[in-house]
Amino acid sequence: MKFTKPAWVMHKDSAAKNDQNPKRLSIFSVHVHPDGSRIATGGLDAKIRIWSTKPILNPASEMSNRPPKSLCTLSMHTGPVLTVRWAHSGRWLASGSDDEIVMVWDLDPTARGKVWGSDEVNVEGWKPLKRLPGHESDVTDVAWSPGDRYLASVGLDSQVLVWCGYTLERLRKLDQHQGFVKGVCWDPVGEFLATQSDDRTVKIWRTTDWQLEAEIRKPFEDSPGSTFFRRLSWSPDGAHITASNATNNKGFVFIAAVITRGTWTSEISLVGHENTVEVASYNPHIFLRNPSSPIATSNICSVVALGADDRSVSVWQTKSARPLIVAREVFERQIMDLSWSWDGLTLYAASSDGTLAVFHFDPEELEGIAPHSAQEQYLQKFGFTPPPIPEGFSHGAPARIQDQDRPSSHITPPPSPTRSNAPSSNVQSQTGFGMTNGANGGEQINQLVAKRGKKKRIQPVFMGGLAASIPSASVIPMATSLGNSVSRLGDGPQLPKSSRHPSHSVSPMMHTSNDDFGFTSRSHSHGGHEDVTMDSITDMDVPIDSLDNNGSLSVNKGKRKASALDLPDERPSKPRTLGGDRPRDTIAVREIGNGNVHISHTRSFLGGSIGLEGEELLPVPPLLTFLSAKVEGTEDVFEGRNSEGDGPTEIIYVNGKQTQWLDYLPSPILALTATTSFCAVAMRDGSVNVYSHTGRRFMPTLSLGSPCSMIHGCKGSLMTLTASGQLSSWNVKKQRSYFTPVSVAQLLSSSPNCTILSATVRHNGAPIIQCSTGVAFSYDPALTSWTKLSERWWSEGSDVWQGRQRPTKDVVASIEAAISASGDDTVANKQRPSWWTTALTLGHLETKMYSAKVLDSPQEYKQTLLVYAKNIADEGFRAKAEELIKEFFGPIFWRPGLEDVWSPSVLGMSKRDLLREVLVVFARSKTLTKLAMDWQDTLKKASNEEH
Repeated sequence: MKFTKPAWVMHKDSAAKNDQNPKRLSIFSVHVHPDGSRIATGGLDAKIRIWSTKPILNPASEMSNRPPKSLCTLSMHTGPVLTVRWAHSGRWLASGSDDEIVMVWDLDPTARGKVWGSDEVNVEGWKPLKRLPGHESDVTDVAWSPGDRYLASVGLDSQVLVWCGYTLERLRKLDQHQGFVKGVCWDPVGEFLATQSDDRTVKIWRTTDWQLEAEIRKPFEDSPGSTFFRRLSWSPDGAHITASNATNNKGFVFIAAVITRGTWTSEISLVGHENTVEVASYNPHIFLRNPSSPIATSNICSVVALGADDRSVSVWQTKSARPLIVAREVFERQIMDLSWSWDGLTLYAASSDGTLAVFHFDPEELEGIAPHSAQEQYLQKFGFTPPPIPEGFSHGAPARIQDQDRPSSHITPPPSPTRSNAPSSNVQSQTGFGMTNGANGGEQINQLVAKRGKKKRIQPVFMGGLAASIPSASVIPMATSLGNSVSRLGDGPQLPKSSRHPSHSVSPMMHTSNDDFGFTSRSHSHGGHEDVTMDSITDMDVPIDSLDNNGSLSVNKGKRKASALDLPDERPSKPRTLGGDRPRDTIAVREIGNGNVHISHTRSFLGGSIGLEGEELLPVPPLLTFLSAKVEGTEDVFEGRNSEGDGPTEIIYVNGKQTQWLDYLPSPILALTATTSFCAVAMRDGSVNVYSHTGRRFMPTLSLGSPCSMIHGCKGSLMTLTASGQLSSWNVKKQRSYFTPVSVAQLLSSSPNCTILSATVRHNGAPIIQCSTGVAFSYDPALTSWTKLSERWWSEGSDVWQGRQRPTKDVVASIEAAISASGDDTVANKQRPSWWTTALTLGHLETKMYSAKVLDSPQEYKQTLLVYAKNIADEGFRAKAEELIKEFFGPIFWRPGLEDVWSPSVLGMSKRDLLREVLVVFARSKTLTKLAMDWQDTLKKASNEEH
């Protein structure tokens, strides 16, 4: 096996693009083109980058930069790109981003050239073929079905969307998941679709009617919910799914679960990783246990790769109980994605540390690899028949694995280029490892020379043909072999902990010495560069098997209509922004002396008259020369600057080093906040401005009457808390207040010396006030009252108080963790009544359910409800159980007007669906079994009557 980490495969931080060692941004996804000629990566910079694979695998090609290392940069997404996937035909590329959009890209021969607004050059062009809106949150994964008949996308809106692979129209929305969906895959013949979610399930969907075939829960019940992805993969023989983020031994052993087709059970675990498995990826080939024996179920096995948060990659063959290879600590951070090449010999791994690792195997190491024809023969032999392709469309497999006798009379959706029907003898020229032109195997190269003319644009000048001898792609010298320096995850060989050459370093922490190991990782870095000359290819340097050799359209090759943008005289070099021409400078953070503000008026609130003359309930933030807030999930920063003299007060919105917009304010800035939807700034005169990310005012200037003590935003909601104690919460998008402003005076007066530690807001406008007394409050507009979300009191006896737990996305659990952190959870060894623990546990769970409801946390509500039901069942409290059942079942005889009394859903979940799960818990109880069975019958009859 050969291993390398190409230093030049990276997503750069645009703020440091001119530095010698630019900052690497996270790579979230990698995928290999079906013909193996290129890979696509998606990263935190909101860009998709397409790279040649030959410079990765061939040192001579890397040194000569032929074909070019970087082929194209796509920048239509407005948020980090979380997934990229090539269609099986190799014609289209699908991407998903946290801008809630799925994009499908197509080759555009006219789109080559310099990338607008940057110094990058696209050797080949890809254009957005179709923009697919529909998700309401981040798109975490996409997958093409066999034959590209369907495209499935999943996201943090808990939805699975299925699109037609030919027309790209939306066909179905599957919304039965109760948590973020973070992985999707198809079985090899398109009969089933599998999805994996933070609700700790894997769901199997039939493609015939899009109904649920099975739901697998067991290996995921204790899985952590903090992973970026839950990427699962289906074996090429269709027999198994390997799912990530599973655990054994009540969550203490991290595994990948192997799910068997048909029974949909998981009896096999891949054990050994020291942290959560993030991604699983099957080798596209089937393998024969005995290559000399005929194809049969008993002779079939598969190879699967796992990537985990312990920074390690493992490769397993299903005929062995031990991994084939374990590469420990290949990266500095967790592994985000894995992708095999179609020949089954190269594995690409991407990490959030911004680097890419490549493992290239010899065929002897992956013993028994079978051709794709054997895989198709096996699937057909055992009754797996792929769905028919609609008339008028053709999305076949790549040329090298496509049946030669397949009819070519079908058409393809315009404006894609037509497929190549080159004979098999010409496959070598289409592999993407160099385009031949002439008998000597050289390449046709044009050299572009930048000449500064009157019009200030680069003029391409033809410099003649250059020939270069390109080594055979099959010969890939990669330093030395692995040798005997191994340790084991099981008994498999392993890469050393530090396998990076200094030229591949991400940070100074990653410099290594290879003296202790039996191999070295290859790298070729070039210190110098030329600003004037650059290489470019007349046609595609890396041909795609599914396209014509020249990569051209059938009509109007290389032509486009003239437009006003073609006139170079007045065209700006970069898009103009408000303040973008001003150089960025660094401001030292200092406190300005006259920052304190005195409240000099009496103000009346719902809670009574507060804020007597000269009195402040809450402190005013100090006046600083510089304030900033980063927009979550992006590199954008919202900055505020106060002048120490008579200079202006200004706010700036910055992307990298580029100022996107600025504004000047009439009063000094006290605080600011930025979300994915808006930016807000609070001023000393008691006013608040709210802006969009382009600098437009979303709302009129808000006058709060006194300076702002705390300000916070979450998605589309904004909350302010003034020094006089007035709390307000708005829906910025709708420009409405969630409730009439209320005073926090009664919270502060509830206990001597009570102070407010933090004030935040949820996406639904519900405020969360953490007090120094160990109590968290929220305001309930329906009750027009402050209510307790949680308090330290529950830690004195509740069995479900989690105390100082690790950070979690569950909002109520996070509140309780903050309460624990702000005080002492140790409980004195006092004499307690016999029912103490039971009473506090039930009270705590009831409060936690209410809190999850107020804060719009459906998954946490459901989890707490089931724990509450289990406690009732364990104690045998029949009266409480009956009351809970009736609350969720609702009226038996429905009459108009009952909507005001009983709602059939809570937090978007059906109450009767929740009741089914509660009754399952009750049925396991010794004392509530009969009650549960009776109500299960009643619920079944009610469901039948509804249908």
